[in-house]
Amino acid sequence: MARKAYPRRARVTGTLLLLVALGAAGCTGDPAAEDSPDAKPAGGEATTAQAEPGKYQTLPQPCRAVETGTLDAMLPGLAQLDQEQRQRAYEGTSSVTYDSDRRTGCRWKVDSADAGHLLRIDFERVVSYSASVSDDARAQAVYGDRMKEAELPLPSDPREEQPERRADDSAKADRDEARATAPADDEAGQGASPEAPERPGDGKDGKEGKEKEAGKSEEPADETADPSAPAEGLEPRLLQELADDAFIDDQLATSSSGSGQRTVTVVFRTSNVIVTVEYEAQPKQVAEVPDSASMQEKARELAGLLAERLSDV
Repeated sequence: MARKAYPRRARVTGTLLLLVALGAAGCTGDPAAEDSPDAKPAGGEATTAQAEPGKYQTLPQPCRAVETGTLDAMLPGLAQLDQEQRQRAYEGTSSVTYDSDRRTGCRWKVDSADAGHLLRIDFERVVSYSASVSDDARAQAVYGDRMKEAELPLPSDPREEQPERRADDSAKADRDEARATAPADDEAGQGASPEAPERPGDGKDGKEGKEKEAGKSEEPADETADPSAPAEGLEPRLLQELADDAFIDDQLATSSSGSGQRTVTVVFRTSNVIVTVEYEAQPKQVAEVPDSASMQEKARELAGLLAERLSDV
């Protein structure tokens, strides 16, 4: 007698129903959880905001960036050239670069009977290859490195003055205030002195003698001062009025004959572009030194013109 198979089919059917129910439960999600702002993307990866690109994507033509009038002022030897030579000198010489969209430059060198002058400009477009660092931020870091290379002295913080200096200034201010508020009689009394008998040499002749003695007692000039250091107000410093960041450097290299080659450098940053202006002068006369004030003024004027030109790019 054959066995009935109905119970087995019932068990199989029940198993299939259980698997279908489990699959349906696994595919069912919570819509509220999916719409939650804290929900993470698949795989647990979080999206990262891309840093903004720099303002400049191209650079100007460097050898066309300087007007002929500016070149005439900075390179006096141009006036001594004939028309054909002057025209070639105006064209300048392009710097060799591997990517003109990232870096370009030009130089002009003209000699005269009195001195030789060299002018060089350089444009560098900084690009950050980090998704979290903007081009501007990267350009700021590159500019900071240029400042370190120039060993530029930063302005001191007045809050960091020595306590002794502040105490001396306070005491001096108190003395000045006491003197200003003192009665006139007291000042007259303090200033009066008893008459002293006339000594030999007093009078007209004595006055001349005192002047001579005073001249002899004057301290000699400080011979230990560095002659290559720029005058006060012309030292390497920050330029607050130029572009986003800027500084000027002034270096003098003297020879054994006493003549010197002065190099004035202006570096400024505007957005993600760093511009360098380098201006050199080498006199041919012995013991002659180029004027720092004049060279700095010309270099700063050119830097200002280049900053304006960049705004049109």
